Amino acid sequence: NCSSSNSCSSSGSHHSSSNRKKEVIMSALPAPLTLATTHFLCKNCHSLSLFVCSRVFGFYKGILPPILAETPKRAVKFFCFEQYKKLLGLTPLSPGVALTVAGLGSGLTEAVVVNPFEVVKVSLQANRDAFKEQPSSFAQARKIISAGGFGLNGLNRGLTSTLGRHGIFNMIYFGFYFNVKDAIPASPDPTLEFLRKFTIGLVSGTISSCVNIPWDVAKSRIQGPQPVPGEIKYKTCIQTMALVYKEEGYLALYKGLVPKIMRLGPGGAVMLLVYEYVSGWLNRNW
Repeated sequence: NCSSSNSCSSSGSHHSSSNRKKEVIMSALPAPLTLATTHFLCKNCHSLSLFVCSRVFGFYKGILPPILAETPKRAVKFFCFEQYKKLLGLTPLSPGVALTVAGLGSGLTEAVVVNPFEVVKVSLQANRDAFKEQPSSFAQARKIISAGGFGLNGLNRGLTSTLGRHGIFNMIYFGFYFNVKDAIPASPDPTLEFLRKFTIGLVSGTISSCVNIPWDVAKSRIQGPQPVPGEIKYKTCIQTMALVYKEEGYLALYKGLVPKIMRLGPGGAVMLLVYEYVSGWLNRNW
């Protein structure tokens, strides 16, 4: 209820600016954990020597693509989840199954949006050159496009793995959270209720990370540098997972799990809490 159109415009601009700043901070804070995960997942990268080789700035390699992708990624994730949830509410599916399927749909849609940014990010983070020798994100994107175009050999390389990664993650992430939250009675104490939701979100993000990491490994192998220059060893999602299992064993499909859980466990809980409280406020006031 603004008194004039100018004040409404000023308020909207203020909130938009604040949201952009939050997205930048949310992208930058977990960047070292994201980089560590990528280095674990790429076979030819040695994460234990990462800090020695790259110094502090090396932990922020490839930070621009996720910052650019963060706002549309989160918007697509939660917007599509809401729309799919409404559509599936018209079907005979039970509420629990509908929430899980809506999560799967939002993850698949999110993957299509975010995959080009992931290709650029992984190619930058897997580069072991010194920080000062790193190309910019836009230069790296142009290099990828000139070499392979916009298709599955270029800027959308590893799309099937990204679809699996995001689809499975969001399916468990949303499905587990809302089903378990509905099954556990709410607390009248605001602090206990907050802790209840945070704990369920933390477990949801952790389980989702544990289940989808083989697809994450396949994605990083496909999008990262190949072991032999000029020779494509990792081609498709299933072929890559089978090859990693055959050559390196079952545990190789779970490389990078610890930094991933450290990032997406609490981060996933925070995202769900923000989503719930903000959507609740909007529903009450708009």
